[in-house]
Amino acid sequence: MTSSRPVAKSSPPQATVLRPPGAGRLSLAAVVICSTGAALAALALPAALGHTVDELLASGRIPWTGLLLCAALTAAEVVLDALVALLGGTTTAHLTARLRTAVMDRLVRAEPRHGGAIAPGDLTTRLTANAAEAAAVPVTTANAASVVLLPLGGVVGLLLIDPFSALALLLGAPAFILLLRTLVRRTADVSADYQREQALIATRLTETLDGIATVRAAHTATREHARIIEPLAALAAHGRRTWDVHGRAVGGSAVLLPLLTVLVLAVAGLRMSSGAISVGDLFAVSRYAVLSVGLGSLTGALAAISRGRTAARRLSPLLGLPPVPHRSLALPPGGPGTVRLHDVDLVRDGRPVLRAVRLTVPGGTSMAVVGRSGSGKSELAAVAGRLTDPDAGTVTLDGVELDGVDPARLREEIAFAFARPALLGTTVEDTIAFGARTPSAAEVRAAARAARADGFVALLPLGYRTPLEHAPLSGGEYQRLGLARAFAHAGRLLILDDATSSLDTVTEAHIQRALAARAGTGTRLVVAHRVSSAASADRVVWLENGSVRAVGRHDDLWSDPAYRAVFTAESGARTEAEAGAAPRGPGAAGPVRADGETP
Repeated sequence: MTSSRPVAKSSPPQATVLRPPGAGRLSLAAVVICSTGAALAALALPAALGHTVDELLASGRIPWTGLLLCAALTAAEVVLDALVALLGGTTTAHLTARLRTAVMDRLVRAEPRHGGAIAPGDLTTRLTANAAEAAAVPVTTANAASVVLLPLGGVVGLLLIDPFSALALLLGAPAFILLLRTLVRRTADVSADYQREQALIATRLTETLDGIATVRAAHTATREHARIIEPLAALAAHGRRTWDVHGRAVGGSAVLLPLLTVLVLAVAGLRMSSGAISVGDLFAVSRYAVLSVGLGSLTGALAAISRGRTAARRLSPLLGLPPVPHRSLALPPGGPGTVRLHDVDLVRDGRPVLRAVRLTVPGGTSMAVVGRSGSGKSELAAVAGRLTDPDAGTVTLDGVELDGVDPARLREEIAFAFARPALLGTTVEDTIAFGARTPSAAEVRAAARAARADGFVALLPLGYRTPLEHAPLSGGEYQRLGLARAFAHAGRLLILDDATSSLDTVTEAHIQRALAARAGTGTRLVVAHRVSSAASADRVVWLENGSVRAVGRHDDLWSDPAYRAVFTAESGARTEAEAGAAPRGPGAAGPVRADGETP
């Protein structure tokens, strides 16, 4: 697979964060319509009240028509505002759920290394708090339109009733605009700092919870507590800055806006005393003055939008992750599972991890991958099963390049088991059945027996139906459930990445016999740290500094002291007797060249 692989095109990530889907746009349109209707009703009410007052003073009779109109406008404003609150809340909830789903979908579809580049605590913060803040931006923006409409409509109403009163209000407009501009700029800076410290605390807390046993064993709980809460001082400082910015804006508007209101009423009072406007006009002017200085309500909306946009920038890298590409090629039916790596290079963080790897794993056989720590064993397994793509070279399964096979189909044919499996699902049975396809109950139990998991599962309160949270498991039992899951979904290729490291020798021997029983029905690639795992494989590929040093049978390679030293460094010294006693699976081949091809 080379750099010419197709890459899916998408919209700019931040635009994707803030752009609602079709149904969301309809809800936002409804929010805009309702909030605009409420604003128009609020703007019409002062004029209707002023006219009603003038009619009452002129005729001395109760103006029922005017009163009914005022009541209708008030009711319309209340009802529409209630609809805005309902539609806005539900729309924000739906957008938040959609945004979180979109981020998770990108993470799942991308190569695992992309998600692993972000600390779990930071990722949790982005998916929870940051996603909620970013998803609130469209509704807040839709409401902001009506918030702007009210003061602008108030100014227009003042101009229509008395231009001099409107002029008095406009004298303070430049100062207020400057206040809002400063608020938006400073809120964005403070929000970015606050969200960064928030993510750091979550990351440290997650790290400690993952290693809680080590913390307890080392008696370092006090030190860990101090390390976790250390960023709280900076977080508190950023929080105080946030309230300082908001408080200055609110305080400034609390001083400026009442002064403007008093000034407008003073001018309107003088105009009424001179006979330029009526009592009803004065009443309407007072109401429009209140609406005009309602620009102060923009401070909260602008601050929320600024925080949401900052949160969206934290989500953008996740939404920009490229999905694993494919060309919808089909694997040949009934293929034996032959795996070939041809001139494969892999680079991580600027460092070559695999170098020009050439390797063939014949279908139906088993191959152990051995080497010192950092030699590229797990990376080779990941490339062979397409958990990651090489930077150069090709990887094929039964003659078809892996980047051409539909990912869903590929996961039906390739199963993985890891040293630290993630147990997903509600019950023990769900965990074993979790995968691209759902095996039958009989297949689940057969897989558990093959992984030597059926014994401890039978002792659980509800057996296979026991909820995972009620199933206390040791490290070895975790691994056996992970192995059972892999066995239940094994297709033409089964990859075990140090998946027996926590098992005792008796259980491991049983697992090796279960793997040997698959000879001829599927290919097995085993990352091995134990001599017994390497000895039980048909062939061994020996990696050194990311390159293939040799490929051959274990007992043939064992004569090389450097090969024996690999196991001494990795898992302790093993005697030659132990190495020779381990069974070797059928189909073992003689020595081959270092490039993995049969001579």
